[in-house]
This record gives sequence, structure tokens and C-alpha cells, in this order.
Amino acid sequence: MSTHASDPLAALGSLPGVADSVDSVRKAVDRVYGHRVMRRRSNEITAEAALRGSRGSAALSGADWALEEVRRRTDFSADAEARTLGAALRLTAECGQLLSIWRQSPVRVLARLHLVAEGQPVDSTGRPRQAGETVDEPLIEAPLPAPAEVSARLDGLAELIIAGGDAPALVTAAVVHGELLALRPFTSRNGLVARAAERIVLIGSGLDPKAICPAEVGHAELGRAAYVAAFEGYLSGTPEGMAAWIAHCGRAVELGVRESTAVCEALQRGAA
Repeated sequence: MSTHASDPLAALGSLPGVADSVDSVRKAVDRVYGHRVMRRRSNEITAEAALRGSRGSAALSGADWALEEVRRRTDFSADAEARTLGAALRLTAECGQLLSIWRQSPVRVLARLHLVAEGQPVDSTGRPRQAGETVDEPLIEAPLPAPAEVSARLDGLAELIIAGGDAPALVTAAVVHGELLALRPFTSRNGLVARAAERIVLIGSGLDPKAICPAEVGHAELGRAAYVAAFEGYLSGTPEGMAAWIAHCGRAVELGVRESTAVCEALQRGAA
């Protein structure tokens, strides 16, 4: 993050176009929460959003499976793609259990997310990578920060989250997501962890308390190329680049809203 304001996250909210993205997301979320199906069957919408969000996050990490295949499959250990899908599903399920801890100890939550994603603990699981350790994250090819920088920036990010502030939920979620992609603090599964952390912020902030607006769906729908291009804007640290990344994350949330709205409509018609 390039800004040095007393509240860097709030300062990002004043970048050109960001307020429009925040307002557009808020209105979209309010609309789906106001759907009549949500009054009676919100638990079903939440469960379906979790499944679809997991599928979307896994797709960005190279396991692009049809939704019905994800729904049908019970064994996620057969090969690398299946393990990626399994990791995404476990992470989504875990997010709701970590909301209260996130505001007190974000680094602890990130360690837990990595442990959950890996499933089978090894020496490097659940801790920031050390000197000489490699990172398996094929989608992100940006230069890898050194472990000392990772540690310092994770501490800085944690301080911002614990301090709170006036930044909109979308801005905070986008920065958490972007910073974790930039740092790739673990030896594996960093993309999945970054998107799970984004989910935690969106839910825990009160923007999406029932977890029915899966940004992961939108990130996948916008495509891997657009995701990487927007992330490069975050990496640039320029106001324009940061604003473009936040707008991309906002569009992803809106597409997640659209997905859940379609689920609501299908339930209303009795088709799901």
C-alpha cells in the first residue's frame, strides 16, 4: 500500500471512482437482502452461495469444475485439481468460524486458513514462509517479497484491521485480498487464502452478514486474465491502479449478488 495517511484504508475510499463502486455494491447487496425469498429461506441461499463461491475460488487456482460436478463429488483427494477444490470448500466452511477472531488477531486467522487449506499439515503449514522456501502459486507471477518484508507487511495489515477505522468494507476487503496476493506469505494456497480473507471481511464488516454475496463467483466470471491485470494495478501502488483493483473487487461482489439473486428467483419459482 502506497498511501501514508493516518488511516490509509479510509484514504483509499476517496480515490476517484471508488465511492461509486462502494455505492453500487451497497445498493446491489441491499437489493438481494430485500428479496422475498430471503425472509424464509436465507439458509438455503447461504449454503448455495458457499458452494458457488468455493467453485469460483478454485477455478481461479486452476480447478475450473462445473458446479454440478462440485455438488456431486464427495472425494476431493484424487488429484491436484480435486485437492484444490477440496481446499476451497474447507476454507469457505471455516470462514464463519473465524469472524470474531479476525478483528483481534488477523495473522492467527490467516495461519488457520492456510492450515485448513492444506488439510495435511507439514512443516511449512500455517506459518509465513522462511528464507529459501519456494511458493506454489502459478497464477501470480509478480516478484516474491522476502520473508522479512512479508512479516513486516503482515504486521502492518494486522494493525490496520485491529484499529478499525472508517474505510468501507469493500475497500478493506480489496486491500486484504490484494496484499495477501502480493505477499504470498505461505508456501502454497495463497490465492485461496486471500479470497477467503476477502470473504471474512465482507461478512464480518456487516456488508454481507449472511454470506450470500460470493465475490469469488464474480472473480471467476470476470476471468483469470482480468483478475491478474487488476491485481497488477494493486501492485503498482498508484492511485489509479489501486482504484482499478478496488473497482474490480466491487464488480466481483456485484456478480456474486447477481448469482444469488438468480438462486432466489429459482427458489421462488420452485425450480431449485
